[in-house]
Amino acid sequence: MNNIFTSRNSRSLKRKLGVRANRPLPHFLGIGTQKGGTTSLYWLLRTHSEIFLPEPKELQYFTLNSEKSVNWYSSFFDESRPGQLRAEITPYYLFHPAAPKRILKLNPAMKMIVLLRDPVERALSQYFHAQRLGFEDLSPDEAFAAESNRLVNSSEIVMRPGGVHVSHQKHSYLNRSCYDKQIRRYYDFFSPSQFLIIRSEDFFAQPDDFQRQIECFLDLSPFPPGTLLPRANEGEGKASTISNSLRERLRSQLEPTYSWLENELGLIWPFI
Repeated sequence: MNNIFTSRNSRSLKRKLGVRANRPLPHFLGIGTQKGGTTSLYWLLRTHSEIFLPEPKELQYFTLNSEKSVNWYSSFFDESRPGQLRAEITPYYLFHPAAPKRILKLNPAMKMIVLLRDPVERALSQYFHAQRLGFEDLSPDEAFAAESNRLVNSSEIVMRPGGVHVSHQKHSYLNRSCYDKQIRRYYDFFSPSQFLIIRSEDFFAQPDDFQRQIECFLDLSPFPPGTLLPRANEGEGKASTISNSLRERLRSQLEPTYSWLENELGLIWPFI
């Protein structure tokens, strides 16, 4: 494959990915998951000459900024070059109940990349992330116990245009790890073939394999030889301080998710 798209190839690929020629909009999205490596994915994709990602990383167009115009959204892609695939990465998209239908309305052919981290480890990482940023002052046990009450009516609120619910975004530790519900919701609107779903652990352990999968998924030329995977937003290892009893309780609560991921997607995270 040539390193530079021809104009003909560019037009053909844009038609295949459903993007309007008269407006610079994304061909694909990184939709999640939070604390799953999406920032590293963002910086990796920016190293490829055939991909354009704007700044900032998270545009939140299908979530927090859903009331803004398509022209507002497209303006972030104005600097893309002819032939480049445009993309943006917002991990809230995977969890947000209104995002799939909003994405469908913009582009039914949208492709999406999903990084899924061990559900328990992701939930714990989000807790410590919220604590570091000052959004959480409860202990881990208290925070997980309080989650249901904090999220009462949150889905109904965020489904409204412009609807924002702080706990839905900041305190949704276990709920954000229920990947089975989130992926099935997307499958109601899109074909499974439109998704590249990878374990976050494999993304970091075998970055070369992941780069090959991205190349195949998006019909790209190879990443430059020796491309390194950036490490971003690494935690401080506080999850290791969590008691075994809490981990076992979280694993039990998330068991339907683990079972679905294994049976439907072949993704397994052994309980240690």
